[in-house]
Amino acid sequence: MKQERKMHLQEGRRAQQQLESGFKQLENSKRKFERDCREAEKAAQTAERLDQDINATKADVEKAKQQAHLRSHMAEESKNEYAAQLQRFNRDQAHFYFSQMPQIFDKLQDMDERRTTHLGAGYGLLSEAELQVLPIITKCLEGMKVAAAAVDTKNDSQVLIELYKSGFARPGDVEFEDFSQPMNRAPSDSSLGTPSDGRPELRGPARSRAKRWPFGKKNKTVVTEDFSHLPPEQQRKRLQQQLEERNRELQKEVDQREALKKMKDVYEKTPQMGDPTSLEPQIAETLNNIERLKLEVQKYEAWLAEAESRVLSNRGNREVKATCPPPTSESRSTEPCQRWEEGGCQLSAAASGPQGGPQDLRTLFLPPWLQLRPV
Repeated sequence: MKQERKMHLQEGRRAQQQLESGFKQLENSKRKFERDCREAEKAAQTAERLDQDINATKADVEKAKQQAHLRSHMAEESKNEYAAQLQRFNRDQAHFYFSQMPQIFDKLQDMDERRTTHLGAGYGLLSEAELQVLPIITKCLEGMKVAAAAVDTKNDSQVLIELYKSGFARPGDVEFEDFSQPMNRAPSDSSLGTPSDGRPELRGPARSRAKRWPFGKKNKTVVTEDFSHLPPEQQRKRLQQQLEERNRELQKEVDQREALKKMKDVYEKTPQMGDPTSLEPQIAETLNNIERLKLEVQKYEAWLAEAESRVLSNRGNREVKATCPPPTSESRSTEPCQRWEEGGCQLSAAASGPQGGPQDLRTLFLPPWLQLRPV
């Protein structure tokens, strides 16, 4: 129908262009007739003026009369041409408006009615199809309603936690590093806490700890075969998946080897069924695959054991740290050296006095030969 509509519109434009061309020809003939009439009238006036002029010669008068007669004849021809062109245009215009355009509009109307009929039939088929699938849609909506009512947010949260938990241990407290006191020196040294290069020596090297901020910007990591670029828990899960896949592939290769062996036995007993030597390449390839998969299984088992031990150690550290009470202001002043021992918090021997009480802090940081002792 699209092509049919395009064809009818082109037919209408073509008829309109023909009518416009006829109108232009009519205008040209009209202007020519008007111009010839003015020139004929002017020539007649000139001939009449010369005829009344006593000074004009007879030759000039005859020439003016001939010119006036010629112009009058040309005006008459232009008039006839203009009349014929006008009659032709009126006929074409009547044919255009009373015959051509009604026919084109009738064709467009018939085409549009057929299109409307087809469109109505299409809507009828659509409504029938919708009525047929409406019970299915209703059933799906009922199922969606039941599923929405069965949403368990707590269970979903636990599933998400198990899926994305990292397994990293929580970072411990940042230790205090005292850079204001010199380190212990031997009595033979001539300067207090000053090395040979003249710079003051600090207690212990400066150490920086890498932080794993939970909401920080993720850096690009290099993917490794043992998934060590992942957090411990995610690494363990990925290694477990890879190990299960390798075990399935290994079992598949073993089953294939057994099937090939049975087929080879059948060929050896019944040579008519096939050549036993034709199965040797497949059996050799299967054996190579089995050896390769066994090595990969051993490799992934070792990585998995290491990852599981790391996860268990992180869990143990969290449990041990959870059993120790947080230090107070008094414990920070009297217990400068703390260590974890068997899940508890104990003072080191250097921080306790002879009777187990707190020791003077000067005895902890000053060298023995500078410690002030009471007399």
